[in-house]
Amino acid sequence: MQVTLNSQGFSYDVHSLVKAFYPEEDVTITEEGDNGAVRIFITPDTIAGDDISGSVQISADGPAGPVERRDGFSHIARADVKNLVKRSLYFVLNELTGRELSWGTMTGIRPVKVCMKLIREKASDSDTAGYMKSVYLCSDKKTDLAINVAHTEKRILEDIRPGGFSLYVGIPFCPTTCMYCSFTSYPIAACSGMVEDYLDALKRELDFFADHYDCGPDSVYIGGGTPTTLSAGQLSDLVSYIRRSFDMSSCREFTVEAGRPDSITDEKLAALSDQGVSRISINPQTMNDKTLRLIGRRHTSDDVYAAFEKARRAHFTNINTDIILGLPGEGPDEVALTLDKIRTLAPESLTVHSMALKRAAAMHEFLKDHRELIVKDTDRLMDMAQETAAAMDLHPYYLYRQKNMAGNLENIGFAKEDCYGIYNVVIMEEVSDIAAAGAGTISKRVFGDGRIERCDNVKDVSLYIDRIDEMIERKKTLFNKGE
Repeated sequence: MQVTLNSQGFSYDVHSLVKAFYPEEDVTITEEGDNGAVRIFITPDTIAGDDISGSVQISADGPAGPVERRDGFSHIARADVKNLVKRSLYFVLNELTGRELSWGTMTGIRPVKVCMKLIREKASDSDTAGYMKSVYLCSDKKTDLAINVAHTEKRILEDIRPGGFSLYVGIPFCPTTCMYCSFTSYPIAACSGMVEDYLDALKRELDFFADHYDCGPDSVYIGGGTPTTLSAGQLSDLVSYIRRSFDMSSCREFTVEAGRPDSITDEKLAALSDQGVSRISINPQTMNDKTLRLIGRRHTSDDVYAAFEKARRAHFTNINTDIILGLPGEGPDEVALTLDKIRTLAPESLTVHSMALKRAAAMHEFLKDHRELIVKDTDRLMDMAQETAAAMDLHPYYLYRQKNMAGNLENIGFAKEDCYGIYNVVIMEEVSDIAAAGAGTISKRVFGDGRIERCDNVKDVSLYIDRIDEMIERKKTLFNKGE
């Protein structure tokens, strides 16, 4: 689908919104010609600083004939022009397709931040809800969810120290690469010879952060990849190194993604427990064995039960479980089976992901050839997941979105009181630094004025090892920069 747009400043938002209405179409934006399926012409009649007047004109070709809309604007800020363009486009696409989007025109990944800003400015919940509905056309259901999550996040963040940081450590190895995955990960069997060199380079990055900060981390998160592809000895050594390098007296949470059940052993769990890891994540993604085989997971639902039993024997009392909605061929019956089995596992938190179809993932090409497996009714599936979480006394505490998500929905974390994933909230709200070490990780520095700057590491493991001095120097530039 081609969209003609005369202003590059709105390309990203226009592309995201059109893609939300037409998820199976390749959408391109062009400034040339006027023969696109959707044509948008924005006219600023007057521009005085941040004060703009003009109009937006949209025309589109539909099955019942052309649809046209014109909206004028007078003396409004640039950000408001963008929202007006998106609302106008939404109404046209709604008329063309008959579809409504539960998040309305929201195309950003952090809808809760809008609510959080208003709540911190002392807006009432009713005023916040009115803003979400009038500016972004959000549904009542998503508005209530975002406000609820914002209040919970605000409460969690009250104990986060100004000027503090959270530590992320990336382990980019996995047993195998899942079909849906676009993250930096490498099959452990092919990379076993590089693991020790990788861990040595990782420790050098950790040394930089330990020297830079005069306080310890608020939270630590070892993610991946699958960290439990490391041996029990390697896991114990890495966690012990972190504990020796940093003052851990104020650390509120230490999470390790155990991730794949086929990477979990009693010895590894004992190593993590003995080193004081307080939270782990065991992630089946689905409890349907047929789907597990399809997406390249070399474990069964029975292996998930076995992993939970091992974790409980190792005295873990805060276990998160991830599932994905929108996996190929998984409709209400398949999701209901997964949710029923999750209830019997009784995790302390449940993270529900709506599948994001990334071009770098093998599933992107697979679904081109198997369109019959594309799941349509994802709204219903998310409702089922939320009902199950509520029945387990798990409350929504963080939420984010990605491009190209199934049903234009969201990822939601649910947890019992006092079992919230603190790192997840910190990284969503961007209130403190993220000190990230490892291949493919991204560090963030939050300045006193709220400005955020990032520093990313190379993704390739061998390049990361070879260029570790360069990675550290880039961090020195960012984290030693003045306010």
